[in-house]
Amino acid sequence: MNARHGKIVIGLIAVGLVACLGGCGTALGARIDAESSAAPRVQALIEANRKYPRWADFPAAPVDLPEPVAIAQRVNTLRVTSGALAGEVSRIAWTLDDPVAFAQGVNARVAATPIASATVRTQAEIDAYAEALRRRGTAPPPVDRR
Repeated sequence: MNARHGKIVIGLIAVGLVACLGGCGTALGARIDAESSAAPRVQALIEANRKYPRWADFPAAPVDLPEPVAIAQRVNTLRVTSGALAGEVSRIAWTLDDPVAFAQGVNARVAATPIASATVRTQAEIDAYAEALRRRGTAPPPVDRR
């Protein structure tokens, strides 16, 4: 009894697949509506790209590739140099022994850098400049239209 149900289910699936594929086939063979204003442009695009892609449009295969032995040598060279670099990095003392001395050195470098004239302004000068910009940005009074 179960074998009979299995055959029925397989038959229904086959009918469904044929129906789906039949719909795809009719969609691919669709005609262009001749009365459409876009029909000439669509037809021109279809005709221009009907033969694309051609083998001549694909790039040629590269001919100057290195041999596998040369690639293996390069890989080994990179492994050796990365190991040497890792050794150099491991020898660096990454700890900050005296943070106070470091902060003083940074402060000394900052103090030695000349300051731009715009940053020397006092807080009062900055507030006055901001107020002048606000006054300048207010809208004029409305025009009397009587």
